[in-house]
Amino acid sequence: MPQQNQSTGHAADFFSQSSAICAQIDVGKIEALASALDGVRERGGRLFMLGVGGSAGNCSHAVNDFRKLCGIETYSPVDNVSELTARTNDEGWDTIFAGWLEVSRLNERDAIFIFSVGGGDAERNVSTNLVKAVDFARTRGAKVFGIVGKETGYTAKNGDVVVVVPQVKAEWVTPLSEAFQAVVWHCLVSHPALQIRKTKW
Repeated sequence: MPQQNQSTGHAADFFSQSSAICAQIDVGKIEALASALDGVRERGGRLFMLGVGGSAGNCSHAVNDFRKLCGIETYSPVDNVSELTARTNDEGWDTIFAGWLEVSRLNERDAIFIFSVGGGDAERNVSTNLVKAVDFARTRGAKVFGIVGKETGYTAKNGDVVVVVPQVKAEWVTPLSEAFQAVVWHCLVSHPALQIRKTKW
């Protein structure tokens, strides 16, 4: 008797949960984020993408898209591994982003854009570098944007426009949150309010 293909069951469940997220996500918040990003571009501000782990990889990809497709001056500290590791070694993990933003003269025209599952939690000592980045942005009058997986995290509670990926299955919050960071930012860079250059395909 043939064995049941367990991987097919998992895949069906994963994509079913993904479909549920698509149905539940706050599209009004995504539209508000598109408008806010357009505002950054219009006032000649810069966008700084911040994230750790898998979210850091997403930041690198998003930098390309916001620059190339939308004409927004965008950077990410995670793309400079030498400075990132030097700051971690010399000053500590907590301040890697705030220190980078300080040297970049973050100001009221700019925005930080956080990709994160939890969004930072000082009490649990998780992604405290994101917490300090949000606090630093506040001192400089910069906007705080985000795509996160937890409405209870620091970014969601303290950001200006933050899209929270609905938590449809607690044990999959990380893969689904990081996957939907990509879905949401691709929605943004293809938004008619933001996209100024066509893709090749």
